[in-house]
This record gives sequence, structure tokens and C-alpha cells, in this order.
Amino acid sequence: MIKTLARSIREFKKTAILTPLLVTVEVVLECIIPFVIANLVNDMQAGCGMDVIVGYGIQLLVMAVLSLVFGVAAGNTCATASTGFARNLRKDMFYRIQDYSFENIDKFSVSSLVTRMTTDVVNVQMSFMMIIRVAIRGPLMLIFSFIMGFAMGGRLAMIFLVTIPLLTIGLVLVIRKATPIFRRVFRKYDALNDSVQENVQAMRVVKSYVREEYEKKKFGAAAENVQKDFTRAERIMALNGPMMQFCVYTGMVFVMSYGSYAVITSRGLDLNVGQMSSMLTYSFQILMSLMMLSMVFTMITMSQESAERIVEVLGEESTLQSPENAVTEVKDGSIDFDHVSFKYSKKAERNALSDVDLHIKSGEVIGILGGTGSSKSSLVQLIPRLYDATEGSVKVGGVDVRRYDLEALRNQVAVVLQKNVLFSGTIKDNLRWGNPNATDEEMIEACKLAQADEFIQLFPDKYDTWIEQGGSNVSGGQKQRLCIARALLKKPKVLILDDSTSAVDTRTDALIRKGFREFIPETTKIIIAQRVASVEDADRIIMMEGGRITAIGSHQELMQTCQVYRETYESQNRAKNETVAGGDKDAQ
Repeated sequence: MIKTLARSIREFKKTAILTPLLVTVEVVLECIIPFVIANLVNDMQAGCGMDVIVGYGIQLLVMAVLSLVFGVAAGNTCATASTGFARNLRKDMFYRIQDYSFENIDKFSVSSLVTRMTTDVVNVQMSFMMIIRVAIRGPLMLIFSFIMGFAMGGRLAMIFLVTIPLLTIGLVLVIRKATPIFRRVFRKYDALNDSVQENVQAMRVVKSYVREEYEKKKFGAAAENVQKDFTRAERIMALNGPMMQFCVYTGMVFVMSYGSYAVITSRGLDLNVGQMSSMLTYSFQILMSLMMLSMVFTMITMSQESAERIVEVLGEESTLQSPENAVTEVKDGSIDFDHVSFKYSKKAERNALSDVDLHIKSGEVIGILGGTGSSKSSLVQLIPRLYDATEGSVKVGGVDVRRYDLEALRNQVAVVLQKNVLFSGTIKDNLRWGNPNATDEEMIEACKLAQADEFIQLFPDKYDTWIEQGGSNVSGGQKQRLCIARALLKKPKVLILDDSTSAVDTRTDALIRKGFREFIPETTKIIIAQRVASVEDADRIIMMEGGRITAIGSHQELMQTCQVYRETYESQNRAKNETVAGGDKDAQ
């Protein structure tokens, strides 16, 4: 785990190493100062002159200034190293996630990945900051103070040899009790974030069903659950402070009482006033060092689970990889499913697709119809290798998709998914996701083909119109047309529309399909739809049910041979005719 995390330090390695060195010098100076003060007190007792006092004063001032300079420098290098480490850690995690397959993302869940990149990284950053500075300063201060205290007070310093092991045992017991609770808390954090994400994304549904109070109660229960576990963990961790203070203050009381007795009874021969004052100072420094160590132990305990969760993300290998000597050119848009079966997880009991045998010629227009849960989307997601077939093979351009370079394959297979996503930025910015080097003329041509240019021209800023996150300031139909235009800019050999015209009217839908036939005849077009009208003029129409192909043929063939297709067509046309008739009656 430490080795994996350490790789993210990279260019901040120098500052990470420099920080402990600066802290070491700072601690040495701070530990020498009480020794000098003790000598000053003894010389003053002996009746020294002002010249001696001024000399000591200059020494103390120089050491104090140097200690301050090294302390500030250590603070700066520590801040640079810790924030840089956190930046690299987030970058490494984000880059790793970009390589994930859908299966990897399903394993973690989106909310969990967000928690790991935010809360968990902050926890690890705080621990790293304490490790390179406080965790160095605390032990060094403890060791130097004990050595100097032993040198100044002799047997009097032996009290610390008793209190420190007792405190160490107490800290170990506290950590062993708290760690499992923190592990449980972070899993509940994921669930809490999942609830927030779901609620915000579905805010329109929540409001339309007036379920705000229900959602508040659900969130409140989840938040209280996290709070209870955190309270238990914090109560255990809070024992650190009292234990530490009890041990150290016990030591200080012993030093003061026994030390005073030794000074008085020996008249300064065994222990003088200067030594006594330095012992009190070193006792205080030991107290401070133990406080630091207590904070370090607390933070490391909290962040241990965070570190493990981050390493899980960094260590996860994508289930989809480009092979060695991968094929980088897609010859044409032909697609072959050779007895393909597929399930989303190895643990799944049933297949999403079963024994699919389908062969599509390059340039064909293929329509796919089927009820909800018939695995239409699962079928097309195997073409750009968003998932791998469990059994059988999927070929594009006559080559198994598993032999292609992933980037080369996906650049030639454009998919407009069911859930259309636009990003914050201008319309041009969103279109250039399809082709970063697209000219204005190419974007306009693609938008005309997708029937998007017409409404874009009505915007005051036209193609420079700003799109809000998720495309919230455009309608569902406009969003779909922009996503189709974006896909067309890739100039793919295969174009897949996964129910991507459901929000546009039938006239616009027909114009889009007409444009496809006229302007991109060589591109293989696969159209998943709920409306028969959207696929009626396709070369072939595939009927699916329960992950299997139940029928395939042209519109005329299926009207004669497939009862389900015929009933679907007739019911949709009947509903359309009734709507038209109702409109005419209202007009009369």
C-alpha cells in the first residue's frame, strides 16, 4: 500500500525529503535552548556580570531566530509536498478511472469513486503532511528532550522511561478498537453519497411526486447512521488526550516535587536551580511531542482505511485491454455475432444475451425492436467493446473486436446512448467531442444532417451558445439531435442509435433517417427504437425478447411472419389514428 501511494509523490520528492531535515534542525535548536537557559541561571546565581548575560542573550536570540526560520521553511516545504502529493493522487486515480471498463465502474459505483477522490484523498493528504513533519518532529523532540533531560537531571529523568511505555500501550489499544469502526464508516459514506447523487439527479421526479419529506427522512437516517459510528470512533480516539496528559503531568509533578526536594536538601550540589528549570522545560517539550504523536496516531488511524480504498482504485486493472500487436484499422462496417452469449457479471445467474447469431453487411440499416429488458442495449454495447462477450465472438470489419486497439475501434463505432449526455461548454465544445479538429463547416453539416441546425440558428449566440451541465437548458429532443451530430462528426463506419430519437417528433425522425441514407450510405446504421415508424424503412428489422433474436426481416416480411411485430405496428398506428381523429374532432 505504501509503495503504491509513494509513486504519486514524484516531482515533490525533494520537498518531501527536505521537510524532515529542516524539522530536525528546528528540533535540535529548540532542545539546546533550555540547556543554555540553565547555564544562564546558574551563572546569574554565581553573580556573573552583564557582559555574560548579554552574551547568553545573543546566543538565545540567534537560536530562536534560526529555529523560527527552519520551522517556517519546513512548513512551506511540507505544504508544497502534501498538496502536490494529493494533486498527483487525484490525477492518478482519475486517469486510472478513465481506463476502466463499465464492469470496473459497476464494481465500485460512481458515488464510491467520488468519495475516494475527495474525502479519502484529503484524509491521506493530512496523514502524509503529519508523517513528513509532525511524525518526525514528535519523536525527535521526545528523544532529544529525554537525552537532554537525562544529562541535566540524571536519575530524575527516569520517570519518563516509565510513563512513555504505558502511554504507548494505551495508544495501541485505542487504535485497535477504532480502526474497524472507521472502516465501517467509510462504506456508509459511500451509501450516503449514493443517496445524495440519486436524489439530485432525480430532483424533477422527487418534486413532481412531492416526495421531498420522504427523501429528507431517508437522508437524515443515513446521515445519523454515519454520525453514530463516527461518534463511537471519536469517543475511543478521544481517550488519547487524557491518557497522555495523565502520564506527562504525573511525570511533571514528580519532577517538581522530587526536584525541589533535591535542590533544597542538597543545597544545589546534586541538583541546582538551573537544572531544575531545564528539567521542567524538557518535561513540557516531552508533553508537546507526545501530543503531536497522539495527533499523528489519530490521523493515521482515520486515514488507513482511506489509503486502502485509494489503493484499490489505483490497483484495479481494466477488464478490457488492447492486445499486443493490436489491429488499428477497421476495414468496413460489417458486423458479425457468432453464437454470442453475454452476462454482466461472472456471478450472474442468467445471461443477458443467449446464443445470438447475426450478420450485418457494411452500409446496411438495421432496426432493433423489443420490449423493456429484451437486452437491445446489451447487444449493441458489445460492438464497440464496452463489454466483452461471455461466449462466442463479435466481429467488426471481419476482425474480432478483442483484437482491435480499443481507441481505433471506438473511433470507428459511434454510439449515441439511451441517456444522452452533454457537458458544460458551448455547442461547439460539445460537438468537438466527436472530432476535436472539426471545422465550423463540418459541424454545421453534421447538425443539418441531425436536424439540429434549425434550432441552433434560433439561439442568439448560435453555435457559441452555452450548454449547462447535463444539457439542462435544452429540451430532450434538442439534446438528442446534438448528440447525434456529435457522433456523425466522428465519420464512423458504424453508427448506433440506442433509442436516440425517442424525444423528437416523427417528422424530424424521418428527416434524420432520410439524411443518413443520402449522405452516409456506406456507414452501417443500427437503430434501436420503441416506435415501429423509426425502423420501418430499415433494410432489416430484428425482434428481440429475453436476450434472444426471435425474428428478423424487412417490414413487409415481419408483417406476414411475426405476430408480435404486426400487433405492435397495428397498435401504434391505431393509437396514432385515434390521436389524429381526436384532433380533427376538436378542430371541428
